[in-house]
Amino acid sequence: MTGTTATGPAGTPGAPLHLAVALDGAGWHPAAWREADARPGDLLNAPYWAGLVTEAERGLLDFVTFEDALGLQSAAFHRPDDRTDQVRGSMDAVLLAAHLAPLTNRVGLVPTTNVTHTEPFHLAIGIATLDHASRGRAGWRPQIASRAADATHFGRRTTPQLTEEDVTDTELIAKRLRDLFAEGAEVVEAARLLWDSWEDDAEIRDAATGRFLDRDKVHHIDFQGTYFSVKGPSITPRGPQGRPVVVSLAHASTPYEFAALGSDVVHITPHDRAGTVAVLAQVAEAVRRTGRDLTERPLRIFADLLVALDDEPGAAARRKARLDEVAGAELASDARIFTGTPGELADLLLDWRSAGLDGFRLRPAALPYDLTAITRSLVPELQRRGVFRTEYESTTLRGHLGLARPASRYARTG
Repeated sequence: MTGTTATGPAGTPGAPLHLAVALDGAGWHPAAWREADARPGDLLNAPYWAGLVTEAERGLLDFVTFEDALGLQSAAFHRPDDRTDQVRGSMDAVLLAAHLAPLTNRVGLVPTTNVTHTEPFHLAIGIATLDHASRGRAGWRPQIASRAADATHFGRRTTPQLTEEDVTDTELIAKRLRDLFAEGAEVVEAARLLWDSWEDDAEIRDAATGRFLDRDKVHHIDFQGTYFSVKGPSITPRGPQGRPVVVSLAHASTPYEFAALGSDVVHITPHDRAGTVAVLAQVAEAVRRTGRDLTERPLRIFADLLVALDDEPGAAARRKARLDEVAGAELASDARIFTGTPGELADLLLDWRSAGLDGFRLRPAALPYDLTAITRSLVPELQRRGVFRTEYESTTLRGHLGLARPASRYARTG
């Protein structure tokens, strides 16, 4: 890797470290919007997001993710709330990513979409269009609808209402939502088939002969699942990456299986190195159960961390404590909450990475403060240690992640 001493396959101590950031509103701390440098009036303005993503690209990050949901944000995982002291309201993640695509050049763009109430065909062509618009930097984070209230926006079905007991146990949640994960896995598979339904050379575009399309290279997918069927083909030709990168977030056995079936990257949420080792073993078991061949289809594993960073020792912890006081409660998260200096975070990342991780997705506690701390302090520290790129070597998200461009399965069998 140019400019670093990192070599070797992903997941090994000598491999290059991958970094992503999760962008959400004014930051992942619910009181971040009240910080002096926050811009709550700009959260629905495209230039605000363009500035954040441009900063991520300045830091040579692999990709950014955009949160999305079918209901307003809520302090509760499983139900809406009536709070008025936290950020509420957001933009459609795919449309936002599409707007940002021509404003950036290298960083990957990974919007979240709901797969429970949204048609698989529309999801597939939306992400395929983003791949064209970004010239090969599109990813996709499929997410099930874990809140029963989301179904009321559509009126076509109901989904399980989680209880307070459910949300205290990630395995119990996963069991209650197992059917939704199974349906979600079918959505991902149908999307992957639709992305393959046009072979790479299906478009001829020969004005002299009047042939725009080779119809024999555009295929009906005839997908028949337990929950839906899709005939295909896609209306969107195959994108620069062939298949956009599929990213998932997983906390328990059922989501690990979901990731093993259809994801290229999975985010996990251990809270220490020992937990990292344990979760990696669970992911490996899910891969074994699903029969995935990691030689043919590698799975990149990132750990999520919610981070507050300051160069001065102790300053980040004091800032978090002040934000907690403003919020009226201590910050809680499914992911490990880290407060400290960029050097201390670099130590943690490299320690956890040695357990077998490929990279990390960092959730900035406050925006833009903690994002710039990542790009302008953490990244240089990692570069000094020879474990992070000093320039982009690829133009696609798959290239950043060291993932090959897959051939259309129809071309292989045809």
